[in-house]
Amino acid sequence: MTKPSSVAPETNNDPLPFSAEEWGQTPPAVQQFVVSLLARVQTLEAEVTRLREQLNRNSGNSSQPPSSDGPKKGSKAVQRAKSERQRGGQPGHTGTTRKLIPLEQVKASYDLKPSVCRECGEPLSGEDSTPYRHQVSDIPPVVVEVTEYRVHTLACERCGLETSAELPTGVPTHAFGPRLQAMISLLSGRYHLSKRDAAEVMSDFFGAEVSLGSVPTLEQRTSAALKEPVDEARAYVKSQPVVHLDETGWREANQRAWLWLVATRLVTVFFIRPSRGGAVAREILDPAFTGIVVSDRWSAYNWLLTLLRQLCWAHLLRDFQAFVERGGPSQTLGEDLLAQARLIFDWWPKVRDGTLSHPAFQEKMQPVQTKVGELLRQGTRCAHPKTAATCRNILKREAALWTFVQVQGVEPTNNLAERLI
Repeated sequence: MTKPSSVAPETNNDPLPFSAEEWGQTPPAVQQFVVSLLARVQTLEAEVTRLREQLNRNSGNSSQPPSSDGPKKGSKAVQRAKSERQRGGQPGHTGTTRKLIPLEQVKASYDLKPSVCRECGEPLSGEDSTPYRHQVSDIPPVVVEVTEYRVHTLACERCGLETSAELPTGVPTHAFGPRLQAMISLLSGRYHLSKRDAAEVMSDFFGAEVSLGSVPTLEQRTSAALKEPVDEARAYVKSQPVVHLDETGWREANQRAWLWLVATRLVTVFFIRPSRGGAVAREILDPAFTGIVVSDRWSAYNWLLTLLRQLCWAHLLRDFQAFVERGGPSQTLGEDLLAQARLIFDWWPKVRDGTLSHPAFQEKMQPVQTKVGELLRQGTRCAHPKTAATCRNILKREAALWTFVQVQGVEPTNNLAERLI
């Protein structure tokens, strides 16, 4: 027969409502049942915590985009009281007047003069040196311009061989000209219209009948025409001292894919690849790249040297906010980290506009760097496993938190890439 245990089971929350002596007097079978129930409760509490965190996940505490947030019950937008103001400009508000186009850019102008006085009917004459100018902008009727080339074939009277004329230089051998081709590519590429919608726009707006099958053909021709400038752009970004990297989900040929970009202040290059892995990041940058990469902590970038990276502080803010929303010691840690982050974002605009010199900024940042490091190390011992894991993950590349402090021209966030993608 199993002897009763004299040691009461432990819980993660409040102590059990009986003493060790009472526990020792409890039958072994009951003890075993209580222990199993407590284990089950702890498992379920952990699951509830995980599901609650998943339910409350949004763009403010995770890496998901704002478009995925959706309407939330109890959100600020719902709670906001109805305004008593009327729509449109408010009394006393200075209106915005549309700027007039310079006269040299106006296609046609008309001087309108009154012929008689609107009060007594007396004929009017003279000139108004400052007439009121009213301009109307409109789109002229647009129709497709069709040019026909009649290619004649003639037989030689001497040898009988037939010879056909050649199209002039620059005239395409297919049915569509370069501007129509560029428009189709713009509609489907830049404005993300489906191939059917792009063809319908060409028909509805311009009267051009483009078959559904012609759209991808025109897109491919545009891609081929742009190959040389795109190659130049790729070479340019690989030679820059600082680049921003990001990626997002994409659909290509009805298949799951990823849209990658590498961005600089002047040039941005996009890539569509079937993978989100590190091999694509290596292809985009080249392992020999010696500049600084600003990115998030996605594992595809782990091959980069930590000293040549800047981790995005916008992502870190969301991580710290997630700490807060978990409650308990995780909340305290998150609030302390957010307080340090606020100092950074208070000072950084002044660095950018020159009102705070970089050496002065570096000096102000020293205690912040020390405090953040201490808090993250403290966080590795947090009772919440996700918070502890995130702190350990950040500390693996701790030096990459502060590259923007050490190197001028490096931003603390990856907002440039995130806005472009």
